[in-house]
Amino acid sequence: MSEVTQPAPPADNLVTTSHSLPSGEAYTAVTGTMVLREEVFTDGKFDGLRPKAEMFVTAYTLDGADPLTRPVTFAFNGGPGSSSVWLHLGVFGPRRVVMGDAGALLPPPYGLADNEESLLKVSDLVFIDPVSTGYSRAAEGEKAEPYHGFTGDLESVGELIRLWTTRNGRWMSPKFLAGESYGTVRAAGLADHLQSRYGLYLNGVILISSVLDFVTGEFNEGNDLAYALYLPTYAAIAHYHGLHGDRPLADVLREAEAFADRDYLWALARGSRLTREERAATVARIAALTGLSEDYVDRVNLRIEHIRFFTELLRSRRLTVGRLDGRFTGWDPDAGREHFSADPSMNAIMGPYSSALNHYLRAELGYANDLPYEVLTSRVQPWSYKEFEGAHVTVVDKLGAAMRANPHLRVHVACGYHDGATPYYAAEHTLAHLPVPADLAGNVEVRYYEAGHMMYVHEPSRLRQSADIAAFVRGDHA
Repeated sequence: MSEVTQPAPPADNLVTTSHSLPSGEAYTAVTGTMVLREEVFTDGKFDGLRPKAEMFVTAYTLDGADPLTRPVTFAFNGGPGSSSVWLHLGVFGPRRVVMGDAGALLPPPYGLADNEESLLKVSDLVFIDPVSTGYSRAAEGEKAEPYHGFTGDLESVGELIRLWTTRNGRWMSPKFLAGESYGTVRAAGLADHLQSRYGLYLNGVILISSVLDFVTGEFNEGNDLAYALYLPTYAAIAHYHGLHGDRPLADVLREAEAFADRDYLWALARGSRLTREERAATVARIAALTGLSEDYVDRVNLRIEHIRFFTELLRSRRLTVGRLDGRFTGWDPDAGREHFSADPSMNAIMGPYSSALNHYLRAELGYANDLPYEVLTSRVQPWSYKEFEGAHVTVVDKLGAAMRANPHLRVHVACGYHDGATPYYAAEHTLAHLPVPADLAGNVEVRYYEAGHMMYVHEPSRLRQSADIAAFVRGDHA
């Protein structure tokens, strides 16, 4: 009998624990690092497998479920540089952060509670931390930089998904991807990559706070599109802070969207060809919708860059508003600065999620690691987009290719009205340009929430979003 060659060190470091949902169903959690290896060839000869990265995962599987019918959802956040903690402990996982909300934040050390709306009720879950986030690292002696870019990131996360699917006998399971923020770029790219590289076809892609085409959010000279697509979000944030009186939010958004679609883009395109009367009317309309003064709108030449907006909107109250979630406010020591010094919504969520995750992994999942858990790191910067040199970053083509090749692929898009990082109207614009035939347009559904980027920190939105995504995974809309 020939000897079985063991993989070279390092080895997987996984811990298995047993738990129960509040409703009584038993589930298994497997937490730790999985080693990714690459095939090595020298002069055309196979030299074996070389460790290249150790990626951190937390997988939840319902005990006794049939793997042929039980869905599995692979989830990750974005950044680039973010771990999966937000989706893990915010909305999907069996445990969730208790932190309060805008205007009513709880003090440290915050809390953890059972998530009675966990997606685990309808799908197994695999949370993935890309290389250099969470506890994921390049293998000893290997460089991390190859994973700090569009293609390296896609290939490493895709390889982990393939490996987990193979080892756990889940090739015949319904499979979903869930990404948030830059994770939507990753998810759309992976939908195409998994199909074309491994023949691993998906049932659905969940895009939370979507940004598939970067031109929709780039405030660059000559790109007027972003100013128009952000305008409805500015109007929503102004409404939340009482600058639209008692008007219903829906009415404000309809007006803002109609103006952004036609008159605003037309006015920006006209430039110096606007008459004095046309310019004055445009200034007045922008000011009324955004809550900014007409003088300010005129001085910035009708173009409201987003960080400037968050800094300017409540300047008279000596407050700034959040980029990730415009419902949050903060105080800046320099009330005259152009750009705020910190995002008050990021300040609000970082502590609760970091504390909860670091406690949860050791105390409840039994996983110990003395490395710092990188919740959100700058160590992945500069992020490489070399594949898009001379062009803007977009994965709309890749998502369209995946849908055309797999016409059963469904897409769920979740948008927060107060999200100033990935505005909802930019997502609508992008989806309207998805290169698929008309008969596949019905495969895309969009849901909206009166909250921000992590809409699940708003309890009514969390409850509704949990139900919406569970229904999507079950295929209730079909």
